[in-house]
Formats: sequence, C-alpha cells, structure tokens
Amino acid sequence: MGKQFKLTTTDKHSLGAYRADPQGAPKGGLVVVQEIFGVNHHIRAVCDRLAALGYVAVAPAVFDRFVRDFECGYTPDEIAHARSYLGNLNWDHMMADMSAAAGDLKGTGPLGVIGFCMGGTSAFLAACRIPGLKATVAYYGGMIGKFADEKSKCPLQMHFGEKDEGIPMSTVDEIKKKQPQAETYVYPGAAHGFYCDERASYNKASADLAWSRTQEFLAKNMK
Repeated sequence: MGKQFKLTTTDKHSLGAYRADPQGAPKGGLVVVQEIFGVNHHIRAVCDRLAALGYVAVAPAVFDRFVRDFECGYTPDEIAHARSYLGNLNWDHMMADMSAAAGDLKGTGPLGVIGFCMGGTSAFLAACRIPGLKATVAYYGGMIGKFADEKSKCPLQMHFGEKDEGIPMSTVDEIKKKQPQAETYVYPGAAHGFYCDERASYNKASADLAWSRTQEFLAKNMK
C-alpha cells in the first residue's frame, strides 16, 4: 500500500520515510513516529492501518541522522542493538524531521502525530513544540515524564501499560497531574510495547481498546 521516499528538513538533512495513502479523499495527515527499531514492518503496518481509516500517514526515519536505513525486529539481541543508539538521540533534530514529514502532508487536511515508545515521547513533544497540529497520540513514551512541565498546544491522548518496567505508575500519575487536559489511559496488566503485535509483550485486549480510543480521538479532533 505504501511507498518509500525522501524528505528534506529545514536544516538540509535528507532522510528516508514511508508514506501510505488512503483510497479516497483523505480525512487528514498523520506523522507516525517510530520506536527505537526504525521504520520497520510494525511501523509501516501502522501507517497502512491509518491509511485504511482514511488518513495519509508518513513515518520519517529519524535514526537517519546517525545510522542510515536502520530497522530491526524484537529479538533480545536486536533490542540491545537498537538501544545502543539511544545516546545519539537529539529531540530538536527529531522535531525538525517530524516537521519535514508534516510538510509532506500539507494539503491533506488537518494534521496530527502518533508515536510509539521513543516516538511516544516525540509525539508528546510535538504537541508542545510544533504549531498547527490538531491531535497527538502518544503510546508508552518513556521520557514524557521528563518533559511533562511543557504545555501541549493541541488535544493529547496518552496510553501506558500498568506493568511497563520503564515507566512506573508514579511517573504516569505525575504526568496526569501536569497534563490534566489530556486523555490518559492505563491498561491493567499490560507491559511496554503492548500495542505491537510483533513483540512478546503484545496484549491484544489492551491493544484493541487503545486503538479504538485512538480512532475515536482522531475522528473527534482531526477536523
């Protein structure tokens, strides 16, 4: 359904991206922000799912700043390898990459962001730092707590797993206090990465409920 192509940022960085388009007139455009595992099969599948719902979806390869065309799966070795790149992350660069993706979506209608894991934190930051968005959805963003004092400029929805070893419930409670306007959901018994059906931590009941809430949130706000 989708295509691979290139984006160029305002600081002249060229990066890869994946784009999926709906069959009819689009309801809007969504930037889809990857986990630390690259624009892999799972993230491309998310773009395809969003296109099936009527949105144009673009996933920028934000790791291209330091490792080109990186993508991997979810074996313990692959996870460890992906984590080795965490020290290279630069949130300002990521905002520039996401803004380039949003630029590619110009003319598709209302714009939003949805992100997972590292991309969940990026989605939260986009809500605070990128003007003009209509909706932002963050799935288990591990660093949101660090930035929770920033103010969202658009409607925000967040999803967390109760059993996420990297995001304690005390942090989620703090985020709720600092972002009272946001829709924040906690999924009992769900671990980190519970939405990804390619991970050992996949929790179908929680994933289905979160995706249903995501669809309702986008339908309500992407106008």
